[in-house]
Amino acid sequence: MPKHVRKGDMVMVRAGNQRGTVAEILAVLPDEDRVIVKGVNIRMHHLKKSQTRPQGGLLKQEAPIHMSNVSPVVDGKPTRVRFETKPDGSKTRVAVKGGKELHTLRAASKTSSQK
Repeated sequence: MPKHVRKGDMVMVRAGNQRGTVAEILAVLPDEDRVIVKGVNIRMHHLKKSQTRPQGGLLKQEAPIHMSNVSPVVDGKPTRVRFETKPDGSKTRVAVKGGKELHTLRAASKTSSQK
């Protein structure tokens, strides 16, 4: 089943104590319908002492949140997503507000950062 968000998308958290936060998706867990968002839902992971890490310690990690609690951001505003089929048969994600294709927005930002 197609998902409305993908890795690398900018999303806004719509529910929870970090509502309104805009951040990038680090990972998508499609089997669990969850996403890991950068800087959101931080949890402390306790590390046991070992030979490779003799001091042990605490590690801050992002924990997954449900996919329904995030919305893609286009032009600074959250939007819903619809799927359109192109004449060649391929499917694309399109923002409901504005009608922009989401994958082309993400690809354009990557190419400009590589230059």
